[in-house]
Formats: sequence, C-alpha cells, structure tokens
Amino acid sequence: MRSEAHIQQWLGAKMIYQLKTPLMVGASLVRGHLYIFTILLFVAFSAKASELLSLADAIERAQQEDPWLTANQFTERAMRAKSIASGSQADPKLALGYANLPLDSWHVNQQDMTQVKLSVSQQFARGDSLAIKQAQLKTAAKQYQLLREDRIAELKKALTLLWLDAYLSRQSIYLIEQDRTLFEQLAEVASASYSHALGQTQQQDVIHAQLEILQLEDRLLTHKQNLNEGISALHQWLDVSSESINDTKVSGQQYELNLAQLPEISLTSAGISKQAVSAQQIMPMLLKHPAVMAIDIHYQTRRQGIKLARQSYKPQWGVSASYGYRADRPEGGRRSDLFSVAVTFDLPLFTEHKQDQQVIAAVAEAEVVKSQKLLTLKQMFSQLKVELSRLAQLTARRFLYSEQLLPQTKQQVEASLASYTHDDGDFSQVVKARISLLDARISALKINVEKLKTITRINYLSTQASAKAEREWSQARRLNHAK
Repeated sequence: MRSEAHIQQWLGAKMIYQLKTPLMVGASLVRGHLYIFTILLFVAFSAKASELLSLADAIERAQQEDPWLTANQFTERAMRAKSIASGSQADPKLALGYANLPLDSWHVNQQDMTQVKLSVSQQFARGDSLAIKQAQLKTAAKQYQLLREDRIAELKKALTLLWLDAYLSRQSIYLIEQDRTLFEQLAEVASASYSHALGQTQQQDVIHAQLEILQLEDRLLTHKQNLNEGISALHQWLDVSSESINDTKVSGQQYELNLAQLPEISLTSAGISKQAVSAQQIMPMLLKHPAVMAIDIHYQTRRQGIKLARQSYKPQWGVSASYGYRADRPEGGRRSDLFSVAVTFDLPLFTEHKQDQQVIAAVAEAEVVKSQKLLTLKQMFSQLKVELSRLAQLTARRFLYSEQLLPQTKQQVEASLASYTHDDGDFSQVVKARISLLDARISALKINVEKLKTITRINYLSTQASAKAEREWSQARRLNHAK
C-alpha cells in the first residue's frame, strides 16, 4: 500500500540523513526478507503435506460425518418398525393342564370332574386403538426427515460462523504483524534520534513507541488465542467420524483449513430483502422451515394421542374356549369330555378418575406442542427481523468505512508523517495516526465478517423444507385426519 511504502521510504531517508547508519536499515530489511522467506517455505511445505480445505468442503465433510444424522436415520427406522408391529392384535394364549385332581390319590380317573384341560384365549384391542396407534407412530416417523434437514442447515450455519471467526482472527493477526514491523522501525528511529539529540524527538516519544509495540503484542497474542480456539472448534466437527473412532485415527492431520480468503456468502432466499418486512411476508416462509414443520408433525402425533385416549371409554373384548378330556371310570364306565366357550369384556363405568383424566392429559400435551410451535415461530420471526435490520446497518457502515473513514485515516497518516519528516510535527501524532489506521482496518474487517455472519444466520432462518420432506409432512396431516 502507498502509506506503508511511504513510511518505508521515509524511515530509510530519516536514518541516512540523521544518523548516517545505513547498516541498521539493511539489517532490518534482511531480517524481514528472511522472515518472509521462512513463512513462504513453511506454507509451501504444508500445502504439499496436507489437503487445503475450503469452507464448502468443510461443511460437506461435517454433514457426511455427523453422528447425529446417522442416529436420526436409525431412530426413524425403529419408529417405522414399531408402527408396523403396533397394528397387530395381541397373540392368543394357550393353556394345557390338569383340573380338579383329587389330593388323596392323584388319579385322573377317580373323580368325575378331573380332566386334562386345553384352553385358548384371545384379547382384542379397544375400539380402533390399534389403527390409531399405528397411524400415530407412522406420523411420528415422518418428522425425522425434517429434523435431518434442520440439522444439516444448523451444521452449515455453525461451521460458517466458526470459520468466519477464525478468518477474522487470522486476518487481524496479519494486519497487526504488518504494522508491528513498522512500529519497531519507528521505535528504532525515535530511539536513535533521541540518543543523538536530532529533531524534536523526546524521551516520552521513545517510551510511547515502545508501549505501543507492547500493546500490539498483547493484541496479537489475544487474536492468536482466538484463532487456536476457533480452529479447535472447527476440528470438533471435522475430525470425528465412525471410521476415525473405530480405527483410533485423527483425521485432522490430513488437511489444512484455507482461511486465507474471505468466503463468498449471499442471501439464498428470493423472498428476503435487506429492508424490513412484515409478518405477512415472513410467516408463510417460516411455516415451511424444517424445524417448524417437524414441530407441526409432533403436534399431529399428539392429536392422535387424544383419539387414542378416547378409545379407553370403549370396552375391551375377549374370547376363550377350552376342551376338557376326562378318563373312563375305574369300573369301566365312560365319561363324556367337556367343552367351554366364553366372551369377556370390561365395563368402563368409573371413568372420572381414569379415562377422563387420560383424555385431559392428552389434550394438555397437544396444547403444549401447539404453544411450542407458536413460540418457535415468534422467536424465529423476531430473530429474522433483528438480523435484517443488522444487515442494513452493516451495509451502511461498510460503505462509510470504504468510502470515507479508511481513505481519510490514510490521509491523516500521510499528513502526520510528512509533518514529522520536516520537523514540523509531533512524533506521538505519527504513532497515534498509525494506530488509528490499524484500528480502522480491523474495524472494517470485523464489519465485513459480521455482515457475512448475519447473512449466514438469515439463510438458516429462511431455510425451506425439501419436496420430499413436504410430502412427508402432507402425509402426516392426512393420517391425522383419517378415521
């Protein structure tokens, strides 16, 4: 940049003109070139040793290796299997035994009532409870496709936010290290000028320059800590997979995160603009969000629970039949075998403390889910309004920084530097102007990153369910309205 080049030229001229020590400048340049060469060599070696992972690659990798998605698929499979099993009647019961054996002899032919008895019984479910229970479980199984789509959108949002935080820390480190070299050279010039009583440099200028270097070092360490924490958080999503767990391997050693460039992120929903929108525009879109549709299916499941609870008012029927074989009399007389058949059913007469309360509980549970859906919609609507307002403000601030603040701050640096070069300015003003430029650059960087983070959150809130998930949702509603 022109201001950095101006400072470098001015530093060289100042040192040669005032101190006549070109070796100091040469040594600084040699150290700088060696440092840059070492960094480039390290980067080149790392690029060959590991795969460079972009944000899109990281998101795809995290989605493919997410254990939650795998568990969700197994849960759906289990729910569908349960729905098939729940549609079957209870298995019949078979009983085989002796009845009415005399205790004095234990002979089967002593008493007329002694018999070998074979019986079978069958209990039937109450009313339509089997069909309703099966429909309830089928409905519950249809929410898992929506939950997976919401999880995928959540993963994309989480990875993107972590990636942008890591990028912000990395670029802040770059800007601070770039300025730290200039401040070190400014401190050397101030110290040399003060030692030789040249110009208007005072002791406080030397101390001020050294203090600014220490403060830059502290900011540098803070950003490095944030960068390490951000990369560790990213590895949490990228390094754990079923293969790595079973083989006890760490996949994080096989790739390098490409944090050198700011990713391109734009609004994905055509119905979202940067301007404030009304509830009539936003609500239809939010109702198609996978998370909201999953809650709606949960509500349909609870409504079927109300139907199931009402079946408890109906009697439960059962049928049984038995055959009794009787042995011949001791004196040779023949006994007739016995056959019995019966129908059983219960009488739900005392419903106040049982059936009535079960229905009340089922209705309350459905209302809880309904309230949860309404609360989720209100929260998402409020978040979306906030994010849209923040996006508009960040866009305006970005324009302000790029068109006015940064250019004027650079002009201030050049003006203060020119004044000090001609012994007409204060050294502290040069340092202050340079710090202001660094702060402005970091602030502009934060605005750019925060804008992309805001777009990322808006994209998650405006996520729409896929056609497959919408079909599952429609089928769930039809199952609830079926008898």
